[in-house]
This record gives sequence, structure tokens and C-alpha cells, in this order.
Amino acid sequence: MKPARVTLIPGDGVGPEITGSVRTVLERAGAAITWDEQLGGKAAVVACNNPIPDTLLASIKKNKIALKGPLETSIGVGYRSVNVTLRKYFDLYANLRPVRSLAGVKSAFSGVDLIVVRENTEDLYSGIEHIIAPGVVESVKVITARASKRIAKFAFELATREKRKTVTAIHKANIMKLSDGLFLDCARQIAKGYPKVTYRELIVDNACMQLVLRPQEFDVLLLENLYGDIVSDLCAGLVGGLGLVPGANLGTKAAIFEAVHGTAPDIAGKNLANPLALLFSSIMMLRHLGQDRPAARIEKAATRLLAEGKTVTRDLGGRATTTQVTERLVALL
Repeated sequence: MKPARVTLIPGDGVGPEITGSVRTVLERAGAAITWDEQLGGKAAVVACNNPIPDTLLASIKKNKIALKGPLETSIGVGYRSVNVTLRKYFDLYANLRPVRSLAGVKSAFSGVDLIVVRENTEDLYSGIEHIIAPGVVESVKVITARASKRIAKFAFELATREKRKTVTAIHKANIMKLSDGLFLDCARQIAKGYPKVTYRELIVDNACMQLVLRPQEFDVLLLENLYGDIVSDLCAGLVGGLGLVPGANLGTKAAIFEAVHGTAPDIAGKNLANPLALLFSSIMMLRHLGQDRPAARIEKAATRLLAEGKTVTRDLGGRATTTQVTERLVALL
């Protein structure tokens, strides 16, 4: 198999440590990948005073696929989120987060197996904000029929392909009757084309309550951008946290697979970071590339590691270092 050329963005904080771990595991599992390493975020600002260098954009445009560590986003000040900018630049309209219970992981629930499908390009994340007067700020929520139908179709196609039974659209149309109302109208139109998939709707606050009461009853969740961001992290908490949940940003021309957790600056450089979220994201990437065999090998090794419960990092209740987790994964391959 000809190696796939993949843009690698190590990221900030613990990013270089976990991307290094994942590279090691993928190489030992026989993944056919040539890495094209590029800086982004804070590391890129330090290197070239630009959080999104032209060389990074050119690399993703050429390779059409990237694996990304966490990137720092300042709160309230500074440059715009690199994650949001990359999604909009490459029109990565679908954010995909599978969430499932894993043997050996202590969590409040068992039997959780759902997929969060989040629209990735508009809503309040369009970044349209104005200062109306001192002390008064306006943020504009943008919802379009084009984006709403596109993400709804993605969710129903996914449900059909993965043999899922239900798609639940989550909204706040009781208050935002025009914007969320449009989103729902589009989802209903698309649902008519998939009679074998059950379609239902839940107001977002009720959906959050139901998720922390009976998460096993959910299958595929369809959400706008902001709700999707919040609910996907909530769902990660159902199965052990962001250190275990993969993420993918998919479009027709490119795909970026990422760790969805933060940069964890408090443990950066201390060999304490959990590489499993990025590793699970890399499994999704390998399957996207058609490299199912190494993907299956890595998934089996990671599942066994968690089931053993001995070689895990402190966020999962263990004492293992990043290096020890990596070495155990390689041994289990």
C-alpha cells in the first residue's frame, strides 16, 4: 500500500507528547503514513507570529487529511480559535464524536453507545460580533437552510451506514423560533427520505437532562454548532471524560482528526498526558484512509489496555506515564 501523506499538527501544551505517542503506536501497528509536520496555534505564534501559517494551510490543502493535537485558544482576548478557523476555511461542515462505554473505565454509566453529529461552520461560531454601545455587545446567530440540510443528510446517511435506529435533532426552537425553527424544518425534510430511521426531536435543556438520566436510549444526535459543542463534552463525561473520546471534522475536500480535550498546560512536559483520545481519533483517521487492518489492531490493543486497568494515566485513576502507556500499547500489538 502506498503511504498516505498526512499533515501532523503537534499542538500546544501536552500536544507534542501525545502526538509523539500516537506516531509511535501507528508506526508499530503497520500504518502506511508519511507525516508532514506543521506548526499551528501558540507554537506557531512563537515561531512565526502567526497562529495559522500559510505553510499549514497549504499542507492540509495538498494532503487533504490532518491529525491535530490540542491547540490553545485564549479566552476573551487574542487571536480567533484556530480550530474554528480551520473548520471554516476547509468547509469541514460535520463534527463527528462517537461516544461509547469502555470496559475497565470507571464511569457513572454502562452501555452507552451514541454518536454526536454537530454542524461545524455557522451558528454563533460564525464569529459575527458588534459593540452596539459601551457595555452592550451583539453576537449574531447564523443558521442557513443549506448548512442545516447538509448536516442532517450527513446524520441520516451515517445512521443508515452504521445501522443506527434513531436520529434525534436537538434544538431550542421554542425560544429561537426562526433560527432553530429553520434547522428543525430542514431536518424534518431530510428525515422523510429515510423512512427506516426513526426521527425525533428534543429541546436542548431536556436533552441534557435525559442524557444524564438515560444515555443508553440515545443513538445519533443531530445538533447545531453551539449546542453540539456543549452536548458532545457532556456525552464524553458519561463514559469517562474527554481523554477517551475521539473527534473528526469532515468535509468534501478535507478531514481533520483531533484530540477534543484541552492543552493541559499544568502537566505539559511532565510525561503525564493521556494519549488515548488522540489515538482513538487516529483509528478513525486510518479507517477514513481505508487502512482497516492497523486500525483494528490499534483498537484491540487500546481496548485491552483499558480493560486491564493497570497502565493508565492519572485522569483515568492510574499512575502510568505517557511513555508507559505507549510502551504497553506497543506490547499489546
